[in-house]
Amino acid sequence: MTKRSVQSLTNKMKSFTNFIKEDCNCEELVVEESEYDGRKVTLNDPFRLPSGSKSKFGVYVKNDKGNVVKVTFGDPNMEIKRDDPARRASFRARHGCDNPGPKWKAKYWSCYQWRASAKVDN
Repeated sequence: MTKRSVQSLTNKMKSFTNFIKEDCNCEELVVEESEYDGRKVTLNDPFRLPSGSKSKFGVYVKNDKGNVVKVTFGDPNMEIKRDDPARRASFRARHGCDNPGPKWKAKYWSCYQWRASAKVDN
């Protein structure tokens, strides 16, 4: 590659990175304590489910009626490769992450995990 093509590619990646940083329409989450099935749980804090589960992640949230529900999402057999800008953009476009929907749906949390500079908790 020539020096000019490398600079052009670098500039494109910088503008794409700025675009990706602003692409999550997810609201700012407030982590709070609540009760689910008689035990204390943390709301709005995604966690990894044990191996052998049908889903990869879970999160406790309040639904539209105010009840605490457990939302599970993610394929346990797939890797999250959201650090690759092209893959992240493709995933977010394919799943319609510009409008992720309510917090008590799996789509919201899947899009939340695929935002730029997101940390996948273990």
